[in-house]
Amino acid sequence: MPNQIFRSKKLLKMAKEAPYCFCCGKNNDGTIVAAHSNQLRDGKGTGIKAHDFRIAYICDKCHFEIDQGKKSKEEKKELWEDSHRTTIGWLFVTGRLEVINANKHE
Repeated sequence: MPNQIFRSKKLLKMAKEAPYCFCCGKNNDGTIVAAHSNQLRDGKGTGIKAHDFRIAYICDKCHFEIDQGKKSKEEKKELWEDSHRTTIGWLFVTGRLEVINANKHE
């Protein structure tokens, strides 16, 4: 991972466009946010959020459950990772996120 934390307001704001919570499936009622990873390997630190590309578009209830709920650390991690994969997939499939300069590294 790069030493500099990646930030993108545009990527965070796209959470408002998600059709539903990518954790519980609840329709987007305006409570969907870009929830950052809580894992150190993703850049998380004391008072520092993880990289903005390590996000999951989830509702406020799921965000609370993953951050402060009673599930085990492993269950929370699995919930977040599944939600993150769905988020990134949705961003690519809907054309909101795309690869540029694809031949640069091939």
